Amino acid sequence: MRLFNLRAAPFFVAILLLPILVSRPAAAQSFIRDAEIEAMLREFTDPVLEAGGLQPEDVSLYVINDSSINAFVTGGQNIFMHTGTIIEAETPNQLIAVLAHETGHITGGHLVRQSEGMRAAMGPAIFAMAAGLLAALAGEGGAAAGLLSSSQQFAMLSFFQHTQAAESSADVAGTNYLEATGQSGRGMIEFFERFRYQEVLSEHRDPYFRTHPLSSARIEALRVRVAEMEHVDAVDTPEHIDMLDRARAKIIGFTEPLRVTLVRYPESDDSTPALYARSIAHFRAGSVAQSIVAVEQLIEREPENPYFHELHGQVLYENGRVEESIPPYARAVELEPDSALLRIGLAQSMIRADDDELLDEADEHITFALRDEPGNTWAWALRAEIFERRGDTPRAQLASAERFYHVDPARSRAFASQARGELQRGSPEWHRANDIVLTIDGAMAEEGARNRGG
Repeated sequence: MRLFNLRAAPFFVAILLLPILVSRPAAAQSFIRDAEIEAMLREFTDPVLEAGGLQPEDVSLYVINDSSINAFVTGGQNIFMHTGTIIEAETPNQLIAVLAHETGHITGGHLVRQSEGMRAAMGPAIFAMAAGLLAALAGEGGAAAGLLSSSQQFAMLSFFQHTQAAESSADVAGTNYLEATGQSGRGMIEFFERFRYQEVLSEHRDPYFRTHPLSSARIEALRVRVAEMEHVDAVDTPEHIDMLDRARAKIIGFTEPLRVTLVRYPESDDSTPALYARSIAHFRAGSVAQSIVAVEQLIEREPENPYFHELHGQVLYENGRVEESIPPYARAVELEPDSALLRIGLAQSMIRADDDELLDEADEHITFALRDEPGNTWAWALRAEIFERRGDTPRAQLASAERFYHVDPARSRAFASQARGELQRGSPEWHRANDIVLTIDGAMAEEGARNRGG
């Protein structure tokens, strides 16, 4: 798991970031990239998306490291999930129900109409927001989307209050999608009922219930509807329960202090999720030897689990044992070859091992990852490093231009301009560098005209 902090980045409007403002200050926000958690969310979400007539590959899923309960759709077909929602969901059905409800907002076109109204009401104020979101989500730790000040945050809140009609529509759609996939709609009722009291104690409401207001009538209507469905008594599969238990343990191990993790997962708990949480928590606390012992126990239990090998590689790598980290990362990729994130982790270890003979294989993994995630700035940074090690400065500059394209366009343009001047004119690389320069110039001119009121 890797956390990427939100910081200010100057350029490209990010209206899609606005719902984040209703939760916590920017300092508390970060995005998470984790192959295992993302795979779980895909497993939970894709059937629901298909039931709604959507193509799963067209819908992006993002995880925000925030202990509050929240999930929202914005910027088109993008679903954002707070880690707090994953932790607080008592069953997979509850988490899937939240995802189904948010899918209902997509299929209902609620965000499109909401954005139109917001633009009309706010005008130029909307464009005060910076963009960098794509960089943060793709893995750029150095920069990300800018956020409005605290006073502005809550001034924007009213624009994200879904209407009762939109909420009811999303409820109906969500329960339909659950039914179509053979799952119970009870998870939606259970999730809402657990936090119904927050409707009264408004000062304690989590962001989800600020933007998705509950009412007794709404819950009762949902209860009546679900009771009539064929799959009302469907239960979660053991596989889904295990996925959620491990994701919860992983999040807690990575984000909570060691003492908190050990209270929740004491040494007396010999379950795999508990051992997982403790192995991560000891790693984060600097107790490397204890962490490795726990990770080796996990691997002994499940030698074919790619994420246990990934964790082993991460613990070794982040504690300076770079060469030792390569075999576990390689094993993780062998077990889960389609994971871009696992391949990037392996490539990073190969590059930092300072063995030029490993560069070609590292580049192959980066190439694979970029085919799957062409905007992954972490991968582009590693590709630049590979080219620099080979003495190919123009291509290293072009890779850096790709890296900074969504992060710092001025810097991206500078790298692209340098690359364009040194690459063979008319080559594919030259054309790409030229495209970056022209695109950024055009966007900056448009931004300048908008700021002048033109």
